[in-house]
Amino acid sequence: MRNVAPVTQRELSAYFYSPIAYVVLTIFLLVSGIFFVADNFVPGRESSLRVLLGGYMPWMLVVFLPMLTMRLLSEEFRSGTIETLMCAPVGETDVILGKFFGALLFYAVMLISTLVFAVIIALFGRLDTGMLLCTYLGLLLVGAMYIAVGVFFSACTRNQIVAGICSFVLLAVVTFLANYLAREQEGTLRVVLQHLSVLDHYREFHRGLVDTNHVIYFVTSTCLFLFLAVKVLESRRWR
Repeated sequence: MRNVAPVTQRELSAYFYSPIAYVVLTIFLLVSGIFFVADNFVPGRESSLRVLLGGYMPWMLVVFLPMLTMRLLSEEFRSGTIETLMCAPVGETDVILGKFFGALLFYAVMLISTLVFAVIIALFGRLDTGMLLCTYLGLLLVGAMYIAVGVFFSACTRNQIVAGICSFVLLAVVTFLANYLAREQEGTLRVVLQHLSVLDHYREFHRGLVDTNHVIYFVTSTCLFLFLAVKVLESRRWR
């Protein structure tokens, strides 16, 4: 586990030296800004981050985070550098966690960049700081889970596009399809779908509530996909 930090540093450096990361960050901020302006710069409408963070942001993360994670291991497999990495004194767990934390830190930078909208609201309106902090905690947990899913699929294939598409599909299912189906069902099936739905868990954070049940959902889901990614990487060592 002591080798996680060097892998994390290597991955984070790769992000900041990669033009793709800057393109993703720029487009992410541009799209966020468009939604922010469209929702707030309307006469008679309350200035708030509710719609941006509660409505648009989950959709954006489902699209943007697979783009960030699809290359994490797929590129290593395609270029052959995974062999060099695995020959170093690092284990599969070190590699997966290092890749995960590197992507998570870059995602944190993405989230921090959106605070510019909170500053604008604070200058021209009333900002609920407590609710904002809860919302960003929820976004961080959602992002961690999404990144773990991306790491898993990136470990499954050497094709970045396939990894990105698979991540997008699964995240869309657990985020939006499960939420939609839960509203259409009754009884036990509805309860199960609500438990699987990312939106149902995230909404509580967006309302300013930190419930341990929702925290556990995101933490266990993240750990599950990281565990699966480790097992996939271990299986590749013996192929």
